[in-house]
Amino acid sequence: MSLHDIQNSITSAEAAAGRPAGSVSLIAVSKVQPNARVEAVLTEGHRCFGENKVQEAAGKWPDFRERFGKVDLHLIGPLQTNKARQAIELFDAIHSVDRPKLAKTLARLAQEVGRCPDLFVQVNTGEEDQKAGIMPADADSFIAECLAMDLPVKGLMCIPPVNEEPSLHFALLAKIAARNGVAGLSMGMSSDFERAIALGATHVRVGSAIFGERVVG
Repeated sequence: MSLHDIQNSITSAEAAAGRPAGSVSLIAVSKVQPNARVEAVLTEGHRCFGENKVQEAAGKWPDFRERFGKVDLHLIGPLQTNKARQAIELFDAIHSVDRPKLAKTLARLAQEVGRCPDLFVQVNTGEEDQKAGIMPADADSFIAECLAMDLPVKGLMCIPPVNEEPSLHFALLAKIAARNGVAGLSMGMSSDFERAIALGATHVRVGSAIFGERVVG
């Protein structure tokens, strides 16, 4: 599918859900993609991208921003506390706030640096041992803890288990967000973003459908 096809599918899904056109942001997931593929999408005019690793993004995006201007850059992978300062300086949003230690580090650094990206709390909706994220039962208290530290929590993020119906997890995330007064919902990927939009996604993370299969060196 082309970028244009994805954007049309998002517009159709917005309409089917009775939502305004443009209410969903498309994050083009450019992690481990060759620079030539990323540049092609930039040349088409897209300006919202997602990366998994701080180091990879740091080696790629300063040059692209110099050449293409303002780019909205989202960190969608796990963040180590020792990379938090660099992440604050590089990214416009961080979707993987998943533990108290990281939240406290971000709060301290935000005061030092004088800015903080938009933050999304990652919720482990499938309660999977191997996956990062706050457990659903702990989400309310963790969100409150983050807000008490003046962190700009704009939304929640989830990655559903691969062998379960994602809509169940999207609905759970939306329910947690609603009761905490949080508007953003980062959910839905290449295979299920239309279902995510139907359940309120504000950000969908699409990689392979735009760029083709990832290239791992």
